[in-house]
Amino acid sequence: MKQLFITFLLAFSFTVYAQPKVLTQATITTKTTVEAPEGDELVQTVTSAEHGEVRMMRSSGDGVTKSTTWLKNNLIKTFSNNEMGETTVIRDNEKKITTTIIEMMGRKSGFYVTDKDQEEMRKSMDSMMKGRGQNMSIGGSIPPSIFDIVYINENKIISGFTCKKAYVIGTNSKIKSDTTTVWYCPDFKLKNLPSTGGALGGFGGFNVTASKDGLEDLAGFPMQYEKNMSRGRKMTVQVSKITIDKEIADKEFEVSKDIEIKPMKDMQGGGIRGEGVQIRIAH
Repeated sequence: MKQLFITFLLAFSFTVYAQPKVLTQATITTKTTVEAPEGDELVQTVTSAEHGEVRMMRSSGDGVTKSTTWLKNNLIKTFSNNEMGETTVIRDNEKKITTTIIEMMGRKSGFYVTDKDQEEMRKSMDSMMKGRGQNMSIGGSIPPSIFDIVYINENKIISGFTCKKAYVIGTNSKIKSDTTTVWYCPDFKLKNLPSTGGALGGFGGFNVTASKDGLEDLAGFPMQYEKNMSRGRKMTVQVSKITIDKEIADKEFEVSKDIEIKPMKDMQGGGIRGEGVQIRIAH
């Protein structure tokens, strides 16, 4: 009887403390919705060799972005599309290089950047902002947030997976606390991919110098989350489909030879230029 009790206790402990399986291959389809408060707008300047400069007003990032991410070992590819255009980001974690391809206004342009280049550009931007007396930073000047995770005993089915609820609470000495509501699947995590979707900032969401958001510390993979953004915007991300049992071909991560890919550090002014077209966003 005593042996039976010990066996039951061990089995119970394993169930409670079992770690999620780390998957090295998956295909994930995600929808990101950003809602902006009424009256929030930004100025978009489009410079064209044919038409000169055109200034337009549009809602600041609100709308729906659909994306698909492919993961295979050390390779990650994300294709995203919304009303602004299409973006493909390929990350090679072994070579530590990120390639971004953007299709906008019927034109394609691409660039690549190494992790070392990203770090050097971040330091250069920080130094430039300090020289101008601007109280903001791309990286190290603002202390990183400290995250606490509160797990809630609630379940929800998302895309066929049983998910659990959690609150990811970020606190920074210079920024007030903020809470992200997450529904995560405790059965698995994805290698080098703490989450999908979201605001693809930095270099397509693979900016290695960017600060963490706490989702990487979850005891599972986030299938849905809601978080606050700047200027009162709210972002909701939900995985609509995930496939973990289908082989992904290596050619999925190849770049078409008809697209010229330039080093990021050679892009004029750090902007993204197509043939005769440059787009700048003024916040």
